[in-house]
Amino acid sequence: MGGIREMYMGFSKEKGRRKLVKVVITCALFALFITGVVFASYSEDVNEGLADSLIRLHVLANSDSKEDQQLKRDVRDRVIQYMKEQLKDSKDIEQTKNIINKNLNRIEEISREVITKQNKKYPVKAMLGSFPFPTKLYGDIALPAGYYQALRVVIGEGEGANWWCVLFPPLCFVDATHGTVPDSVKQDLKATLSNEEYALITAEDTEEDIPVKVKFKVVELFQNSRIKFTGMVSRIFK
Repeated sequence: MGGIREMYMGFSKEKGRRKLVKVVITCALFALFITGVVFASYSEDVNEGLADSLIRLHVLANSDSKEDQQLKRDVRDRVIQYMKEQLKDSKDIEQTKNIINKNLNRIEEISREVITKQNKKYPVKAMLGSFPFPTKLYGDIALPAGYYQALRVVIGEGEGANWWCVLFPPLCFVDATHGTVPDSVKQDLKATLSNEEYALITAEDTEEDIPVKVKFKVVELFQNSRIKFTGMVSRIFK
């Protein structure tokens, strides 16, 4: 009888341990799920805030050939030159969108002029919409991956390497490829974005900014995943 009792107690203890392990694993998975939901929600909120406050310029080349890439840059320069004049008095994003929409046909005409001068017959299409972008550095400002409002100019097949900048606030009109963005433009950004959004895109590589950098990575991770998933679904049902 004693042996049977010991076996029963041992079995009960093992069963109890297994149950405890299941409870711990379930709690851990639930905690991970909740954390994922919180991070995903934060990522969407940040991306939505940035998308509602910025308008980017996106120029897509016909192909990756040397000639098509140079043509893309020439079209880009001409469009920027034209839009700089059109947007010089724009004070907010809604006014900027209205100006862009009114000038879509003219942007296409300007682009075709550049294309024709280089003896190409590519069609060109200009549109204002929401499009996916990877993480991009503008001098000492970094915009995380996500969906942004943009003026998109597609040359020909639009299958070559693309180029992008920010039309509003006007990062396109300053040389921020190297070095820093001028303080005047940063002030425009600060006035346009929330404190959280501004801190996120201007965080530096210092210990004080590590928590902000972590938040940036969270947004980047979730938005990249969203872009890849959406792209995969689009290819499946294309």
